Amino acid sequence: MFVDQVTVEVKAGKGGDGMVAFRREKFVPFGGPAGGDGGRGGSIIFYVDEGLRTLMDFRYQRHFKAASGGNGQGKSMYGRSAEDRRVAVPAGTTVYDADTHELLGDLTEPNQELVVARGGRGGRGNIHFVSPKNTAPEISENGEPGQERFVTLELKVLADVGLVGFPSVGKSTLLSVVTSAKPKIAAYQFTTLVPNLGMVQLDDGTDFVLADLPGLIEGASNGVGLGIQFLRHVERTRVILHLVEMDPDNGRDPMTDYLQIREELETYDETILDRPQLVVATKLDMPGSKERFETFKQQLLDSGVAEEHIFAISSITHDGVANLMQETAKALATAPAVTPKVEAVSADYSFDAENDRGFEVQRDDDGVFVLVGPKIERMFKMANLDHDDGAMRFARQLRSLGVDDALREAGAESGDLVAIEDFTFEFVE
Repeated sequence: MFVDQVTVEVKAGKGGDGMVAFRREKFVPFGGPAGGDGGRGGSIIFYVDEGLRTLMDFRYQRHFKAASGGNGQGKSMYGRSAEDRRVAVPAGTTVYDADTHELLGDLTEPNQELVVARGGRGGRGNIHFVSPKNTAPEISENGEPGQERFVTLELKVLADVGLVGFPSVGKSTLLSVVTSAKPKIAAYQFTTLVPNLGMVQLDDGTDFVLADLPGLIEGASNGVGLGIQFLRHVERTRVILHLVEMDPDNGRDPMTDYLQIREELETYDETILDRPQLVVATKLDMPGSKERFETFKQQLLDSGVAEEHIFAISSITHDGVANLMQETAKALATAPAVTPKVEAVSADYSFDAENDRGFEVQRDDDGVFVLVGPKIERMFKMANLDHDDGAMRFARQLRSLGVDDALREAGAESGDLVAIEDFTFEFVE
């Protein structure tokens, strides 16, 4: 089964908690704090595996979780950092945030990596909170929670050349003739339900990947027929072979078919038509097909299509097929590369300020002022509020972040309630 779109849940590991500990050694009366930091939680990393061709494995496993970091220990020992969870995906996989539809990465190169959920950093032990006023701090930080999200994976086949056209125009037959691929071929529409790939190898040593893509019909760009399920796969191809059948008894007009397919491609992505496109008249072995081709060719010339981009073939008799493949290779040699929409993110574990978006003040229906935002929520989860010193330190962090001024601007007065997630406190001027 070919699977080209799936949504999965990823959850990175929590950072380990910092430790509260003190040196207790013989003949060392003032040992001081010795609590170590927690270890980093494991991240979820997608990487390209050249051996994969489908997202089939994700149908059976939809949840990926990384391990948490180890807690800090005494004697200033750090907790163990957790191993990252590495998940293999096929080349051509595009990753989106399922909730925001943000494009996270485009994995097209061998061994390319994308961090889709970053592990939480470890909390600091009490060795970091020594001050002249408090030489024996009894507070530490909790580990930062790992990122958790739903992501959508879309596979867009990586092929140099794509065969497009209405159903049953001969795409699968042509693929079977010029490659060793064995696609299903039958005399009814939508025989091809999934993309089929094959390698074309020419006598001069040139080779390229050819894709037989599911047939289009009018309205495909709006979801009619196989719709978007087909169109996403044409995004990667650098050269397009537009197949139009010349069978006089098929009940359709070749020029109308040609224009409708171009319209569907342009509606989906207008840049697709900027790529080299060869128009291929098929089924020239049918009675009356050659006369129909002459009329079609003249219509193409009148519409501005260059004569050197028009071909006529019969996949049954192989007439014109070798020449078509040679010209396709020439077009491919000069075709520009298709640039991914976004580069993959490296497995970077730095935690700098540029990743923080601060906070904002909201007010709920009960009049409570609610502080929301990635930075302030992370500070809250890492704060140790079970100890007075920890609560005082968190209050100072909020003040230095500008929370007091933001609350006043939002209309808060002394005694009003302020909430961060499930934690509520009074605002004091």
